[in-house]
Amino acid sequence: MLSKSQKERLATYKARLKIYLEAEEAVLLNQEYTIGTKSLKRADLGTIRAAIKDLEKQIDALEAGGKNKAFRFVPRDI
Repeated sequence: MLSKSQKERLATYKARLKIYLEAEEAVLLNQEYTIGTKSLKRADLGTIRAAIKDLEKQIDALEAGGKNKAFRFVPRDI
């Protein structure tokens, strides 16, 4: 079960992922465009894809319920 803060973080990640996917689509459709006399270039596709991968990993980790928890133990020689 996710805590309230984890649910909020998951919602934020999903919203951000949607924005990055839209940005990726925009870059794929038209990397460079001209308005009047100005020529504009969209963001770097590699940077967008790296952010998408990172967000997908974070979403997967949260949805898995935090199975990747680290525990500390003290070895004893008895």
